[in-house]
Amino acid sequence: MNRILYRLGNGAAAHPWRTISAWVVVVVVALGLAGSFGGTTHDDYDIPDARAQVGIEQLRAHLPAHGGATAQVVVHDPSGDALVATDLRALVERLHGLDHASHVTEPRLSADGDTALVTVSYDVPVTDPDLVGKSGYDPLVGAIEPLRDAGLQAELGGELPGGAESEMAGTGELAGVVAALLLLVVAFGSVVAAGLPLAIALTGLAAGSAGITLLAATMDVSTAAPTVATMVGLGVGIDYALLLVTRHVEFLGQGLDKREASGRALATAGRSVVFASATVLISLLGLRLGGLPVYSTFGYATAIAVVSVMAAAITLVPALCGLAGHRLLRRRTRKGRTRAQKTPLTARWAARVAHRPVAAALAALTFLLLLAAPTLGMRTWPQDGSSNSTETSVRRAYDLIDAEYGAGANGPFTIVVDTSRVDADAVADRLADDRGIAAVTTPVTSPDRAISVFDAEPTTGPADERTSDLVERLRDDLPAGVEVTGTTPLFADISGMLSSRLWLVVGFVVAVSVLLLAMMFRSVVVPVKAAVMNLLSIGASYGVLTAVFQWGWGGSVLGIDHAVAVSSWIPILNFAILFGLSMDYEVFLLSRIREDWLRTGDARGSVERGLASTGRVISSAAAIMVVVFLGFSTEADTVVKQLGFGMAVAIVLDATVVRMVLVPATMTLLGTWNWWLPAWLDRLLPTIESERHGDGGSGDIWDDFDKTDDRTPAGV
Repeated sequence: MNRILYRLGNGAAAHPWRTISAWVVVVVVALGLAGSFGGTTHDDYDIPDARAQVGIEQLRAHLPAHGGATAQVVVHDPSGDALVATDLRALVERLHGLDHASHVTEPRLSADGDTALVTVSYDVPVTDPDLVGKSGYDPLVGAIEPLRDAGLQAELGGELPGGAESEMAGTGELAGVVAALLLLVVAFGSVVAAGLPLAIALTGLAAGSAGITLLAATMDVSTAAPTVATMVGLGVGIDYALLLVTRHVEFLGQGLDKREASGRALATAGRSVVFASATVLISLLGLRLGGLPVYSTFGYATAIAVVSVMAAAITLVPALCGLAGHRLLRRRTRKGRTRAQKTPLTARWAARVAHRPVAAALAALTFLLLLAAPTLGMRTWPQDGSSNSTETSVRRAYDLIDAEYGAGANGPFTIVVDTSRVDADAVADRLADDRGIAAVTTPVTSPDRAISVFDAEPTTGPADERTSDLVERLRDDLPAGVEVTGTTPLFADISGMLSSRLWLVVGFVVAVSVLLLAMMFRSVVVPVKAAVMNLLSIGASYGVLTAVFQWGWGGSVLGIDHAVAVSSWIPILNFAILFGLSMDYEVFLLSRIREDWLRTGDARGSVERGLASTGRVISSAAAIMVVVFLGFSTEADTVVKQLGFGMAVAIVLDATVVRMVLVPATMTLLGTWNWWLPAWLDRLLPTIESERHGDGGSGDIWDDFDKTDDRTPAGV
């Protein structure tokens, strides 16, 4: 791999316009193919392993009008006067006229008569193209607009409006890009050098986005998958390019010409980039074990983005660096003005940590464990109207229904009864007497008389822990042939299923990543230690998420006006992404430490020098990734907000507490044991070399390459 990457970097720098032209062609062709043959994103909410799916399939087979999407319309008179019946009848007629509206209930009046609740059922699922986004939402708005014009409060809640109001605004992405550019300027002190990583990441993302669109033509790709792919792709793309540009500038500063600097940068840092992207891809593969089709599409889409930005980094960085030449250097360096060399802050810090490794390690470990402690009380729930901002109609509808009808009216259960086995009226009477049920509707029998269906309204809201317990208890108590289904029971199934499968995903990702690290670093200790530290930082981020969202500590800063459960989608998704991203920094740091250790044999000194040489670039890369993720945490959708915030917290902890304290402290304590590998395992493991030294001395990595090029500087 060293030889291939060296020649790739050298050749791209020698012929930059060929490389740039090739990428222009690739992006144009990819976008053209995506425009001609690409598909559109489409959610698939069918969960084969969920108990609620059984009832949903029964409804689709025998009562199609009740097996699709639903929406709630709430009308309220702010003055407290009773609503006019003619206004409500006109509303029902308008709702009946909506496309795919198969059933509209009669208005359900509140006890004081100033509020009415109408439920609309559709004959297609909420993921149908005719209902997705504004297609289904705007007609609903049009139906309630006359009531708003008359001075009444009319709000939309439930499944269909909830999905439409959760669409990304895109402001988070823009904010992340602008903030990343500013940080890059500060890090490099050169506008040219700062623009390179961002331009390369965006180029890779353009090709990756086209790939995701083409993927959507062959399978269902979640509507949220491109958002996650963009978030991760932008972060790692800038990181990879930043690492390569930094190493290139380092070689330029040693007096090498731009071709040789590019070749060496790619042969060293480029190898770390390739391996780091491989660890991210392995982590994303773990999403398939989550049991949800939507997770698989997250993994595929994000993998396409990561591969695209990695390919852009290892080809465009040497090409653009070749074009920029010495303009990448700081102005004072180009003009020959140099300052007295000072010991880097990270080197001084590493020396202090190495001086008291036990105290530093215990302090860092205690801090991370304290942050992770709230995770023990984490409760997950997919999402409902109560977690939305009060600026959304869905949240206002939820609050109105809660106040006028009770929290359970926001998430009624659908009870499906097999009439050949059970009497539906008897089941309805039994549920009406249940302490957890507030009300039941009259059973409706399908035309083929195979099933009967009615709603049971719980006394608690959808996200309430008691509601999930109620679903489980009813399924245990009710006779065979009765299914408890609907959105709330399905969400309860999803939450339980994801919680139980989290450890399966963790086990797979950790095991494969440890194996790859052992192959690269020829060590047993380093991979296991890296995995444990990554788990600590991720666990700490879970704890912070729980404290901020579930406990409500500081949630107002993120636009959360009350405590909400952590989204069920977050633990597995965050873990799979964060474990791969954390391994990026582990690979970057350990590669330089091992490079120095192979050259000097000084176990303790190599830790200090490795941290000194990578501290600035890792800190800069982490800061950029943090601002990108925090940009997404400004979005209105609570799931995206939690995803962005949780990943930002984890990266901050990983780049500071873990990389700056735990890693140097533990590696100092372990000394040469860091690189212990049993002989029998050494023979079994394939070899993937990490970065090696390149100082021009005996045994130099560059001795492996052809030195016939007369442009290679003397003495190298």
